[in-house]
Amino acid sequence: MAGLSLATQNRVLNVDWLIHNSGFQAKLSRQGDRELSLDNGLIRRTFRIAPNAATVGLDNLMTGEAMVRAVKPEAELEIDGKKYPVGGLVGQPNLAFLRPDWLDGMHADPNAFQFVKYEIGPVFAPMQWKRKRHSSDLEWPPKGISLTFRYQHPKLSGIDVSIRYELFDGIPALMKQLKVENHSGKGIRINTFKSEILGVVEAQSEVDFFQNWILPNIDVYSDFSFNGMTPVGSSKVMHWVEDPDYLSQVNYDRKTPCQLESYPPIGPDYALGDGQTFDSHRIYEMVHDSYDRERKALGVRRLFRTFAPWATENPIMLHLTTTDPVKAKQAMDQAAECGFEMVIFSFGSGLDAEDTSNTNITKFRQFADYAHSKGLEIGCYSLLASRRIDDDNDAINVKTGKPGGMIFGNSPCLQSKWGIEYFQHIKTFLEKTGFDLLEHDGSYPGDPCASTSHPGHEGYLDSQWKQWREISDFYAWCRERGIFLNVPDWYVLAGSNKTGMGYREVNWSLPRDQQPIHARQNMFDGTWLKAPSMGWMFVPLTEYQGGGDSATIEPLKDHLEVYGLHMASAFGYGVQACYRGPRLYDSPETKALVIKWVTWFKKHRAILESDILHIRRADGRDLDMALHVNSNLDEPAMAVIYNPTHAALTRELIMPLYYAGLTDRVVVEDENGNRTIKRLDRQFRVKIKVTVPAMGVASFVFRRG
Repeated sequence: MAGLSLATQNRVLNVDWLIHNSGFQAKLSRQGDRELSLDNGLIRRTFRIAPNAATVGLDNLMTGEAMVRAVKPEAELEIDGKKYPVGGLVGQPNLAFLRPDWLDGMHADPNAFQFVKYEIGPVFAPMQWKRKRHSSDLEWPPKGISLTFRYQHPKLSGIDVSIRYELFDGIPALMKQLKVENHSGKGIRINTFKSEILGVVEAQSEVDFFQNWILPNIDVYSDFSFNGMTPVGSSKVMHWVEDPDYLSQVNYDRKTPCQLESYPPIGPDYALGDGQTFDSHRIYEMVHDSYDRERKALGVRRLFRTFAPWATENPIMLHLTTTDPVKAKQAMDQAAECGFEMVIFSFGSGLDAEDTSNTNITKFRQFADYAHSKGLEIGCYSLLASRRIDDDNDAINVKTGKPGGMIFGNSPCLQSKWGIEYFQHIKTFLEKTGFDLLEHDGSYPGDPCASTSHPGHEGYLDSQWKQWREISDFYAWCRERGIFLNVPDWYVLAGSNKTGMGYREVNWSLPRDQQPIHARQNMFDGTWLKAPSMGWMFVPLTEYQGGGDSATIEPLKDHLEVYGLHMASAFGYGVQACYRGPRLYDSPETKALVIKWVTWFKKHRAILESDILHIRRADGRDLDMALHVNSNLDEPAMAVIYNPTHAALTRELIMPLYYAGLTDRVVVEDENGNRTIKRLDRQFRVKIKVTVPAMGVASFVFRRG
């Protein structure tokens, strides 16, 4: 295999971690008395522990690349206005590369926190996950090993700092978290911190000014994420910056983004009392072995399933628009009859989850009891941010000293009196009614607050951190109780189950025949960084965002073709839509249609909820499709193909089955049970001939031959 990269050789030899990852087990090894390594066969992070603890290597074992070029502190703390490195070594003569023989000549920074000892242990579960409903059979916490370094500073008696690393089996990713314990006998203030500082080999060298740099092939994801529906758009703590000490870099202005740092954008300005502990956000660093978009996306989706396995819960849900007892119970009856799994009292239904009066609790407890008697889970909607409470409780703009000017205009401060009581009310409602789901709209988007009178924070600099902690603790509370969380914001690593797949709400007011095409475009685009179960779609059974009769499906019996296409589109992508309306069917024919698609989805649920390969995006002109793959299943691949035109289309399609773990022969089975045996080509592809009826759908399962 001369001439092939190490990553390609590994894949040819059938040891691709994205297909077979059981052989990559995390372990700790010691080299002499001065070095330790965390290694799982995919990545290796190496540390010197004398004269101070420092990362001296991050190796991509999939490609053979050494990714660290310079030794940096392991973290940085600003305490009471003074900055202190944590760990690290200084004295490297050239920061373009790191020669092993230089390490013995490097020394500890006397201003830094100094390494005291290390501890080895198991992986820690940051929250409990109560499994109440269908999900992937994933371990929690994932298997792996932890390594904790403990540091002290000679001039800061009683301030103990620890950095915890976790390396996991079967995935090229590690977790890192910083902790500060105060036993000094007095209060201190953590003004700012950096929980990661890595001097990484640059991915691109440019002499001149350059704007759109190619970045090193490392991604960082964190539980400190908000104001976005994707892990990229919501990221707040991953920063690629220039390294001012890297004097030999090619860029004339020394602006190459080759230093990876993780820190919150504001504060936290955290007052840490004697005997108290401060925990930073968690970061998950993932090393990729390719710049191929599909392969990287498969890795990212694997990361989130590994570290947020609750995101594989994927109940079929009706968004109910009424709380009228007769209509609501009729809708629950329909949902149970059709195989739906959850009913949500949607926005505008009349439910108020902040009302904890006995009358309100009793009313909705009765609804919950009825739903549970039908084998259904039940949920509610609550709006948090993007609304005004009053001058005393709204977030205060630091520039004006007044409410307003927030991300969504006005927003309550989560650490105001109202904000603190809000979470108490929601907890009370969920506990006393027995509800199983919370759709939490307008989740905290990151607005800081300049108020100095709110009980939960001191001022602007500590407000963002404390508000984020408040909502994260609440989501962990829900996760521990098995309460499903629909949150239109990226709180997945903090405990939420699902966010929007990504769509423009007003598009549901377009003519109804255009909506399924938009939906498949949205799901094609949304599943690059989300598994199908991680994003919801929408079906406007009744009018939503305008559009009138031409945009809605009601009366359902009059628009069966579009109703069926909506279900075929969502279920075919493995995605659950919010079917929003007062009922699911209005005739025997409508009922039969709903049952047909629910039954089909449940028959193939395991593969439909698995990874999607992006073959052809919907364009309304020709066939589009979703290809699902999962090498661990008896149905390791399934293609769902859509014809958006008004004429039958016959095409020859090439299906890439490498990530399905298929290597030689494959059995191709159509929806009627007809089977043919085909051989894969040398790129693990198979060619199939399909005919899809006008405005129709066809599906094929691929099995081992």
